[in-house]
Amino acid sequence: MHQLARASVHRIRSRLTPELRTASEPVVTLYQAVPDQAVLDQGFEPDLLGLFEGASRLEADPHASDPPPRIILYLDNLWDLAEGDPEIFAEEVRTTYLHELGHFLGFDEDDLTLRDLD
Repeated sequence: MHQLARASVHRIRSRLTPELRTASEPVVTLYQAVPDQAVLDQGFEPDLLGLFEGASRLEADPHASDPPPRIILYLDNLWDLAEGDPEIFAEEVRTTYLHELGHFLGFDEDDLTLRDLD
């Protein structure tokens, strides 16, 4: 599952426009099974698929951000949503990754909905 997610993110990043690929370089991608207690304590649901943490590129210089901007993908939750189907899992990883990358780029939830990334 972890390998499939990493391969999916690599494929997604390779298909970004050169401008978006360059803009997204400071963003670290992490893979966790499920949200940890600190995330749940912030009010997020246990079935959260992904999370963007850090400053967006509109808020600060991402290269100087502490902590650096990062996307966390929750693999067990994505796998459960996909009902164990690798193709659906890869598509959910794609949608979730792009949604969280959108937050880094400065899009709010309405912007992401307009782009079918909700």
